[in-house]
Amino acid sequence: MNKNGSLYVVNNGNIEARRYPRGESQGTVVAGGNGRENHRVMKWMEGVVVDQLGTVYVADSMNHRIVRWPKGATQGSVIVGGKVEGGESNQLYASVG
Repeated sequence: MNKNGSLYVVNNGNIEARRYPRGESQGTVVAGGNGRENHRVMKWMEGVVVDQLGTVYVADSMNHRIVRWPKGATQGSVIVGGKVEGGESNQLYASVG
């Protein structure tokens, strides 16, 4: 959610991200929507606030990991998973969301 109250939702099936302004049920495509992309993380000028410190967390489903991007970082760091898929306490299987 951004500071204006718009909710951002990723639709993994349609490979797109949509913005839903507060009180509206029809979202606008703000990223993707053109079929399969090349697994990039893109910075949107509006930004997406995830926590009070501005840290963004990315679920990288193809690599079975969660990556943390602190505010101002030029590179993220893996905080869980990233080796192989699995069910152990330090593994993920196709994480999304």
